[in-house]
Amino acid sequence: MTSKRSLARPDWWMDMAEPGADIGDLRHYLGVRDSIAARIHSGDLAQGACLPSERQLQTGTGAARGTVRSALFQLEAEGLIYRKERSGWYVSPPPVVYDPTRWEGFMSYVSAQGRVPKTELLGTREVVATPELAEVFSVAVGATLFELRRRRYIDDRAVLVETIHVDPRLAPSLLGHDLDGSLTQVLRSQYDISVARNRIDMQPCALTQDEAAALRIKSGLPGLLVRRISYDAQGRVVEYDLEYWRHDALKVSVDIRVTK
Repeated sequence: MTSKRSLARPDWWMDMAEPGADIGDLRHYLGVRDSIAARIHSGDLAQGACLPSERQLQTGTGAARGTVRSALFQLEAEGLIYRKERSGWYVSPPPVVYDPTRWEGFMSYVSAQGRVPKTELLGTREVVATPELAEVFSVAVGATLFELRRRRYIDDRAVLVETIHVDPRLAPSLLGHDLDGSLTQVLRSQYDISVARNRIDMQPCALTQDEAAALRIKSGLPGLLVRRISYDAQGRVVEYDLEYWRHDALKVSVDIRVTK
């Protein structure tokens, strides 16, 4: 955790400028990027701190606005900063740690790390099974499935958007329940359904179109796609979940013990 230091240092933007550098020169763009990154790593810009405005950065460095913005977008792609709409740029908080070998819901493992989780239901509907969904649920193409779309937050920051499908034969009237919290808990308490096994696949992706819009980020930024199929003790598919994470919000960590 970086230490908290004041942003009230009107001279530090001047440190970014390279004497005699051409505004469009690549070294100038990297100089702006490197100077901000150094302030973050040293703790001069603490986690959660707001960066000076783009105009202030431009004035302090003598760089063109496009050069400053390119440096900020680079830092965003590296996960060091993120942007809030109509608010500015902020230093990224530490990612939450996720162990895919343990079965813990989002609300549980985020809370256990001293962070504040929140789930926002974006919409629900009945859909017909595509060939892909039909294969997952072992139903006929065109069969009815429930679909939930949710956005999840850590410390009031949107970090992932997910689309979940559930077989209505296992959980009839599911869409009538409160789904802004733990779906696992609803399935357990209302339908006596418990997850006995998870299959999880993870792969890097680009956050585009609907996912980028839901997370309020620039389309094309890197992300992490987590695909989860949950089964009950009878081997039935309980839910099929596609999670699109901000790349800077999640750290995958597995502790494996080797026995001989």
